Amino acid sequence: MKDIIKRFWPYIKEYKFYYMLVIFGAILIVISTAATAHIMKPLMDEMFINKKKEMLYLIPLGLIAIYMVKSIGKYIQTVFMEYIGQSIVTRFRELLLEKMVSLDMQFLYVNRSGELISRVTNDIGRIQYFVSNMLPDVARDILTAVALLGYVIYLNPLLAFYTLVLVPLVIYPLIAIAKKLKKYSYRSQDKNADVVSRLTEVFNNSEIIKANATEKFEMSRFSIQNWQFFKINMKAVYVGSIVSPIMDLLAAGGMAAVIYIGGQEVYDGRMTVGEFTAFLTAIGLLLEPVRKIGNIYSKIQDALAASERVFAILDRESLIVDGKKELSEDITKIEFKNVMLSYEEGYALDNINMDIKAGENIALVGDSGGGKSTFINMLLRFYDPDSGEILINGENIKQFQDKSVKHHISMVTQRIYIFQDTLAANVAYGEETIDEEKVKHALELADATAFVRELENGIYTMMSEAGANLSGGQRQRVAIARAIYKHASLLLFDEATSALDNESEKRIQKALEEYTKDKITITIAHRLSTIQKADKILVLQKGKIVASGTHEELLENSAVYQRLAGRFAS
Repeated sequence: MKDIIKRFWPYIKEYKFYYMLVIFGAILIVISTAATAHIMKPLMDEMFINKKKEMLYLIPLGLIAIYMVKSIGKYIQTVFMEYIGQSIVTRFRELLLEKMVSLDMQFLYVNRSGELISRVTNDIGRIQYFVSNMLPDVARDILTAVALLGYVIYLNPLLAFYTLVLVPLVIYPLIAIAKKLKKYSYRSQDKNADVVSRLTEVFNNSEIIKANATEKFEMSRFSIQNWQFFKINMKAVYVGSIVSPIMDLLAAGGMAAVIYIGGQEVYDGRMTVGEFTAFLTAIGLLLEPVRKIGNIYSKIQDALAASERVFAILDRESLIVDGKKELSEDITKIEFKNVMLSYEEGYALDNINMDIKAGENIALVGDSGGGKSTFINMLLRFYDPDSGEILINGENIKQFQDKSVKHHISMVTQRIYIFQDTLAANVAYGEETIDEEKVKHALELADATAFVRELENGIYTMMSEAGANLSGGQRQRVAIARAIYKHASLLLFDEATSALDNESEKRIQKALEEYTKDKITITIAHRLSTIQKADKILVLQKGKIVASGTHEELLENSAVYQRLAGRFAS
């Protein structure tokens, strides 16, 4: 726990003023709690035994004053504890998401989206108890316990000793229980990630589920994860619930000792009835913060497990190290020099050598798994080569700031990403200020003007989740328009027109010919019409370039291309 507090300390100390207010509220609670015990002495001795009439007014007024101070302290402590917790948790959500999206693509591919969502929501939520409740509550309860302990020792040291001798006996079982709870908490948080992942899969693949009538199948798979989550949580409940009975037994033992020994003290005349009542009240009040500390200690294991999971991601280093130089000019030349990238037992790219200059239109063809998408992903620095280098304008791509390189790259993939925002915001994605005329021009080049005109609010029509209010072809046109709007010097098209009919594809290709004449265009395609006009076609198989040339040259010289061309034409 010491290490976790140390990790949180830079954030906690920023709220020292609010923590001071929380401690001030705690002090008010401590003072009023001690005063509640102390007022029992005059209540018994002066009011009931000596029958002083003025006590009929002073004691009730005193009680009201004590609980007014306690209420003010509770309000101050609760409000500012919540402020600290909500604020730190809100910041941590942003920090964690920022870290996740800045890590390499391998991290994002390996970790399920549901698990990452669980870290940002569930794990961060569990941390809130640690930063907003645990520290102030423990401080308040310790102060309360110390104040009441001092008071009971002041009233009767011998009786206080016999009463509190049971306290050390509860420490060992609490430590053992805490270790168990931490283990269950890890398992619970992992299983929660499984549940969220299953839900994410169901909602992301709702169309295929409906199309195959597999609702019951998916429900059965979800049910398994859901009830496993339930069983793990119940194990934590079984273990954690032992704490309260142990603390109650401690309280009963302490109270029994007070009544037995204190009764003898009163009989022998060494204590007054008022002193005994005050002592008994103080012991009852003292056991409450001790019980709370025990409960907090068990609950904190959940927050500690969540904190460790969160910091494990925050401490992770990206495999892609950002360069320091800014790429301020357009990309006019790309070079692959002996580029090798391993993948499992083979190579995704195997000794790739290639030069591409501005104005060139390069097409990538080959069987599935040949390395086409990997070729494009290397330019986006989703991965770095195991050996060899990729040069941009004559310099190693690793020397440049990642953001500055991607500023000059537009990409359209076969998987279309439409965000829940206006159509215009989707086309101008990433721009704070939207150029309306530029949006319309991009949509025109993408052959999207006709369908946009029919939308209720034109380019300001809100898009549904994943663009559900558009057809597949319309979504693809929006994606192409997004690439055009960016006006990048390097265009990457991965099956960019796969959802379009032949006539629409021809219109877009014709519009793009003029637009791309001074840019580098790299296209992955499975249609003959898409690659026939390419300046150079690269044929990739098992990560290697096995042939290159124009469409006509490859038809004459490459048996692999002849086979692929026959498949494209059919």
